[in-house]
Amino acid sequence: MAATTQLRRYELVPGEREAFLRWWQERIVPLRKAHGFDVVFAYLVPDTDEFVWAVSHGGDAAEFEHAEGEYTRSPGRAAAFAGIPQRVKSIKVHLVQPVGA
Repeated sequence: MAATTQLRRYELVPGEREAFLRWWQERIVPLRKAHGFDVVFAYLVPDTDEFVWAVSHGGDAAEFEHAEGEYTRSPGRAAAFAGIPQRVKSIKVHLVQPVGA
């Protein structure tokens, strides 16, 4: 089955890098996996505190969007964000397609 991939780029709030990364690894990655997503990669650009990661889900774009909606509305996601201070300054999210190299 083909998968759809979403590229996520975050500009982190100054001083929040370590707390964000710990929270992301402990809360968001397991939650995404529980909703059928795979984390394709995750990178930090230390000089700019930019966090770039990709998440994929089996199926086409419509199936991805459906799974994304289920994840977004889930009680687990609400709990993961409850009481968490603002750690992301800006977010850019796009569905992406592979390109042969």
